[in-house]
Amino acid sequence: MKFLKQLTETAGVPGREERVRELIRRETKGLWDELSEDAMGNLIGLVKAASRKRGQKEKAVIISCHLDQIGFYVRAIDENGFLRLQHAGGFDTRNLFARRVKVLTSGGDLSGVLNPATKPIHVLPPEERKKVPEMSEFMVDLGLSAEEVKKQVRVGDPVVLEQTTVAVGNLVTGQAMDNRISPWVALNAIRKVKGKNIYDIWFLGSAQEEVGVRGAQVAAQQLKAEVGIAIDVTLAVDTPGASKEEAISRLGDGVAIKVMDSFSISTRSLFEEFVALAERKKIKHQIEVLPMGGTDAGALQRFGEPRRAITLSVPCRYVHTVVETVHMDDLKSAAELLAAWLSGG
Repeated sequence: MKFLKQLTETAGVPGREERVRELIRRETKGLWDELSEDAMGNLIGLVKAASRKRGQKEKAVIISCHLDQIGFYVRAIDENGFLRLQHAGGFDTRNLFARRVKVLTSGGDLSGVLNPATKPIHVLPPEERKKVPEMSEFMVDLGLSAEEVKKQVRVGDPVVLEQTTVAVGNLVTGQAMDNRISPWVALNAIRKVKGKNIYDIWFLGSAQEEVGVRGAQVAAQQLKAEVGIAIDVTLAVDTPGASKEEAISRLGDGVAIKVMDSFSISTRSLFEEFVALAERKKIKHQIEVLPMGGTDAGALQRFGEPRRAITLSVPCRYVHTVVETVHMDDLKSAAELLAAWLSGG
């Protein structure tokens, strides 16, 4: 829980994942045979195979875990010192009212309040009360004079929503579960199998996934591996207001083994391997078909040398909000299944 809390509360919008990279570097000292960072901002770690199976054809695997979270950049500062934002990643603006934010400046982090630039509901005309503001209408109030704001903040500074990560019953909720759960899953699996792994394991902490799987596209062309596995969240539409058929995945039902999404169709043989392994090891799992959205598996499948590819997903409620919610048992089953596969089943 401590490491998951650190991961989810560390700011890292697309293109500015450096704090997350540094946290992982710090927490994984001694784990890697090689560790590097490329010009794109991908963090790449290698754990060499401890042994091989007789006749083993596939020698290496890439495990891709994107490190960025949806967020914003400062695009303008008005004459009164209010910030206007450019979003980096997909937001439903209905979830952005009355939020606290953190502006990451070169001189330190500043807390602010995010709200639409509009009147309070008490004095708002009835016809305007139902209107959902566009992203361009939101502003950040830093509580400082315009002069002070312009001294401390620059256009281009990153901005993230501010939220702590807490346990709620059997669940954990906070922001950036998408996708900080992925390094949690992957690193726990790698630690568990190190010394027993039959593959060279490339850990890819990819950059800029939320704006088009950009980091994984670059890395997929550089890393030599016959298999690519993306770890990500998927939608758990298992709350009131949705039918059972619309759920996609359900919290507490285990790791979701993906059939397809908008970016990729999992390699059938690899999908069958994971399903059979989960059944044999009695690891709780479910099958996922995601109508819209995608993961780094799309990049691993389409860029670089031909490779089998799949996504292992952790079900998540309230995706792309500050209360993204996962079940700890699903996190554990994802790590357990990945570790079992890395050690040859």
